[in-house]
Amino acid sequence: MSWSQTTIRLPAKSRGCHLVTHEIERNLAELKDFKVGMANIFLQHTSASLTLNENADPDVRVDMEMALNKIAPENWPYVHADEGPDDMPGHLKSSLFGASLNIPITKGRLNLGTWQGIWLCEHRDHASGRKIVVTMQGEKSK
Repeated sequence: MSWSQTTIRLPAKSRGCHLVTHEIERNLAELKDFKVGMANIFLQHTSASLTLNENADPDVRVDMEMALNKIAPENWPYVHADEGPDDMPGHLKSSLFGASLNIPITKGRLNLGTWQGIWLCEHRDHASGRKIVVTMQGEKSK
């Protein structure tokens, strides 16, 4: 059983849901070496999130952002408001989707469904870049 861990720094993105599958894969040099395994993709932030969803139609990402803003609006009377009106809603949205994904590795690739992609959901208006730790475990090809 082999292990590999890589920290990826994604550049700052605008508020919304962004397809980042290829950005993550590009930074995983050892992925091609795994015959079978599991990749844990962990976001080290509390006001952004990761989710698996539609990878073809960008309208889905627009609609998702719109729905999240209805679920966790900025004009709610939150107690935590130290970092601006988008901070607490960002924490709520992050908790809804979560900060990590587990994706199977098969023949050196993330084994995603045909229409699945990894999204980074940025919940802040002026966020900095985001760090992602990817831990891969499995059997390497000989």
